[in-house]
Amino acid sequence: MSFSPLKVAVVCMSNMNRSMEAHSILRKKGFSVRSFGAGSRVRLPGTARNLPVVYDFSTTYEQMRKDLVRIDRERYTSNGILHILGRNERIKPRPERFQECRDRFDVIFTCEESVYDRVIEELWVREQETCQPVYVINVNMDDNTEDATLGSLIICELCERLQQAEDMEGSLAELLLAVERKTGRSFLHTVCFY
Repeated sequence: MSFSPLKVAVVCMSNMNRSMEAHSILRKKGFSVRSFGAGSRVRLPGTARNLPVVYDFSTTYEQMRKDLVRIDRERYTSNGILHILGRNERIKPRPERFQECRDRFDVIFTCEESVYDRVIEELWVREQETCQPVYVINVNMDDNTEDATLGSLIICELCERLQQAEDMEGSLAELLLAVERKTGRSFLHTVCFY
């Protein structure tokens, strides 16, 4: 059994809903966790379906919340965005881009296949320095509060099982298969190296 806690990253597109929900749950369970977005900007629902509100990753969650209150408090309260921003503010000041982080993790969870592809691409273009493995696992979840919570609970279960495994590399496929059977979801996964 591992004695040092897993170093975990969770990545969605904007570091707003799915990765932050997983960040919140994993942190409460005592995991060493960071969360990120893999997109070029933070995109939130706008007043029209095809017109998102867009922020730079340098914008704080507090600034976003105040801006959305100014734009339409009622709308952003009813769709849950102000609640999400409040939760995010309690965890960290602002969203972060995965591509700008050089920390090393044991496991990186992604929340959709396109993010999984971006994370793997980013890891492959970096110069390998230590050959330390990092396992990248995709847990597909829709970008809504309900599926973010369900997907985050699956990520938490996977982390708990991996933490207890004596040999993460040897156990990974079997652990994923067991959780696939339990949840009915399938997971993309691969190993990359630092």
